[in-house]
Amino acid sequence: MPVPSRFTHSQEQLSELAQAVCDAARRLGATAWECEVSEGYGLSVSVRKGAVDTIEHNRDKGIGVTVYSGERPQARRGHASTSDFSPQAITQTVEAAMAIARRTAIDDCAGPADAASLATAFPDLDLFHPWHLSTEEAIAVARRAERAAFALSPKIRNSEGAMLSAQHSQFVMATSAGFLHGFPTSRHTLSLSVIAEERGAMQRDDWYSASRVPERVADPVALGRYAGERALARLGARKIATCKAPVLFEAPVATSLIGTFVSAVSGSNLYRKTSFLVDALGQSVFSPVVSIEERPYEACGLASSPYDEEGVATQERTVVRDGILQGYFLGSYSARKLGLRSTGSAGGNHNLVVPGGGADFRAMLKALHRGLLVTDLLGHGVNLVTGDYSQGAAGYWVEGGEIAYPVEEITIAGNLRDMFRGIVAVGSDAIVRGSRRCGSILIDQMTIAGA
Repeated sequence: MPVPSRFTHSQEQLSELAQAVCDAARRLGATAWECEVSEGYGLSVSVRKGAVDTIEHNRDKGIGVTVYSGERPQARRGHASTSDFSPQAITQTVEAAMAIARRTAIDDCAGPADAASLATAFPDLDLFHPWHLSTEEAIAVARRAERAAFALSPKIRNSEGAMLSAQHSQFVMATSAGFLHGFPTSRHTLSLSVIAEERGAMQRDDWYSASRVPERVADPVALGRYAGERALARLGARKIATCKAPVLFEAPVATSLIGTFVSAVSGSNLYRKTSFLVDALGQSVFSPVVSIEERPYEACGLASSPYDEEGVATQERTVVRDGILQGYFLGSYSARKLGLRSTGSAGGNHNLVVPGGGADFRAMLKALHRGLLVTDLLGHGVNLVTGDYSQGAAGYWVEGGEIAYPVEEITIAGNLRDMFRGIVAVGSDAIVRGSRRCGSILIDQMTIAGA
């Protein structure tokens, strides 16, 4: 039996509020408009060394409205928002947006999404699964995770905290083209970071699990033990000499490489020409072993949706096929700037999947044979304009396909063009991190700066 929600408004009431915003925009002379009415509630708790650190109950609501004055290519844009759902506040918010629009410069690409691109099919993607724990129950789950890590070894000396968060939200979007739709979603997360110590040297590591479904969040004991095992495994880390060698990105950090690729082929960086992949459509940007699929209709997916933040229909598509770039990530504005069509990507991508080649993690280590396994990246060292890549890192040195010892205080460097084309294999050890699902990634060679 479904657990009832604790929203203060029904979807019908949110729709009525959205319609009231549309009516006000029409009455006040807007040429076109978009609005979103939303609310959310949740509970977050954190514990550290068994003691409750934070307890947060959140409940919020909001209306955001974007109006356009004049027809494209002579349109001006204004935006305003409020957390007050009263009729007077709605009128005042639309008035504020109109005042801003009258004072902004004309933008020949400004305007709502083209009506023909808006979603008309709304499959149930099963995105709402409430988790109504009491505060005491949430604290108990977080404590179980932390206790499991401490129970592993007396070398687990400290904790940066275990956190449990159960969040619920719903919205309705409406536009001047007649689009009116919304749905509820949930997202629940359990995380833990612990510190291991041996002979005065300390190492930290962490792990987390996130799902829309409470039952799919990792068991707290299993998660706690794994976070502890990761921290213990890093004890005795060494520095290594500067060299060039193959590098295997563990699945969680491999997803960051895919995130960098998404940024490089996203609209704002493309039309501003601040990406090393400008005009790369149809070109080979990865090695032939890499394909990337976008799957917005996956049931319970963390980034599933039938439409983007403008109401444009999302689509199942192959973004990269056998290394060749098939498509960008564009909202309506960036698509107009580039003379292309929106890909339903306003607000981000939807469940990017990098299919693995059948090799599990142990097989990926064997393929690496001798080189560096990266499990942690530090800092921000990516230049999207040139593709230059330089990141602080930690992980393990591998000899003969087996982990030999942990390493620290190193930097891995290369150029993303060469790195992407130098991918030798993608593992089947896939993990979901946000909107991306990917296994470990093996790159043929990078510069490793050490001692």
